[in-house]
Amino acid sequence: MKVPVYNIQGSEVGSITIDEKSLGSTVNPSLIKQAYVMYHANTRQGSARTKKRSQIEGSTKKMYKQKGTGNARHGDRKVAQMRGGGHAHSKKRTREDFHLDMPKKMRRKANRNALLAKLIDNEVRVMDSLSLATPKTRDFADMLKALKIDRTALLALSADGDKSRNVLLSARNVGDVATCRVDQLTCFNMLNNRYLVISKDDLEGWLKGPSSQTGKEAKVSPMGAAAPAKEKAAKPDPRRQRAIARREGGKEKA
Repeated sequence: MKVPVYNIQGSEVGSITIDEKSLGSTVNPSLIKQAYVMYHANTRQGSARTKKRSQIEGSTKKMYKQKGTGNARHGDRKVAQMRGGGHAHSKKRTREDFHLDMPKKMRRKANRNALLAKLIDNEVRVMDSLSLATPKTRDFADMLKALKIDRTALLALSADGDKSRNVLLSARNVGDVATCRVDQLTCFNMLNNRYLVISKDDLEGWLKGPSSQTGKEAKVSPMGAAAPAKEKAAKPDPRRQRAIARREGGKEKA
């Protein structure tokens, strides 16, 4: 699949070839939906709480005597049917109760498949260079107009903060524009916006980066993984060395 590459003036200056097989060949709606629901659920704060009867402050004294008043039988005023009383079924769950998970390989396949869906619908704008000399909202708005972006857009910025700083400052005052780092690109934020704007270098890096490991190699030799335990053990611990030096110095003085 050939995808056109644009400059900041909206003119086509080249193209980039993307292998559809590396993105799943065909769109898999059920996989994308499963990943979307997971990402959506994991954004839930889940901190809403209501008090049950035992958590309400107040007297536990019986309201009136059991018999002889003609009223219904009652205990204290903290029951659910009284104003200011506790909730019969209070909310107790935390954000962890709403948390969902998916295997790493499935998540990556869903993210890449969502990009394929965007490419098929011609909703990806690949830029030759996504940078501005100075942070200026008008220049950024003119760029969106030149790219014929008339709906919501997701701006995938470089992980290098210095490189993407001016674009980020220019985009934050434009309505219907969301931003994210390219290494945090997921099907959730892609599908929440109509268009995706990304630079050619960042797109190629994302396609060849950790998201490309959708098979067994994701566990055998993961990209960007921490150093193995043996290598960590081989490195001297400076705190341990200082403790040994202090201990040896104390023995010499004695």
